[in-house]
Amino acid sequence: MTPDEVVLRPLRWWDIADAHALEVQLFPDTWSQEVFWSELAAPGRCYVVVQDPGGALLGYAGLAVTGTQADVQTIAVAPSAQGRGLGAVLLDALLAAALDAGATSVMLEVRADNAGAINLYRRAGFEQIAVRRRYYQPGDVDALIMRLRAVQSPSQVVTTTPSVRPVWC
Repeated sequence: MTPDEVVLRPLRWWDIADAHALEVQLFPDTWSQEVFWSELAAPGRCYVVVQDPGGALLGYAGLAVTGTQADVQTIAVAPSAQGRGLGAVLLDALLAAALDAGATSVMLEVRADNAGAINLYRRAGFEQIAVRRRYYQPGDVDALIMRLRAVQSPSQVVTTTPSVRPVWC
């Protein structure tokens, strides 16, 4: 499955059970379904999903925007769909939404042991600015804090999927 073969759309309440099931597969410190509900209802949030043409959820991502600052809340891609550019599709959608909302910089935290995600963020222009020691549960994995400065134009942020311009966030 390539990025051109997937459907990108807003995450809706009926996606929460599938997103949570994927969360449990991927992360040792999972969000509950209640956290997904809370995030979906919170102001300034943008959550998107990618699904295959048959409707199966392949990944999801979320963004929080407050004024000129945006924060990537999460990006998750199903193990069976990893390595195909879907993380970049999701990140591009979040960055485009941040730009559309007026954000000028984007922050995120990533597990220090998640080399694939760190490489994705670096390719998009994020730089490591700090480390939170023993941040991720069970308390033995550091979090790298990364920032993308000066989000200025769509061409800067939409690097792999130029048609991705979510207007629903």
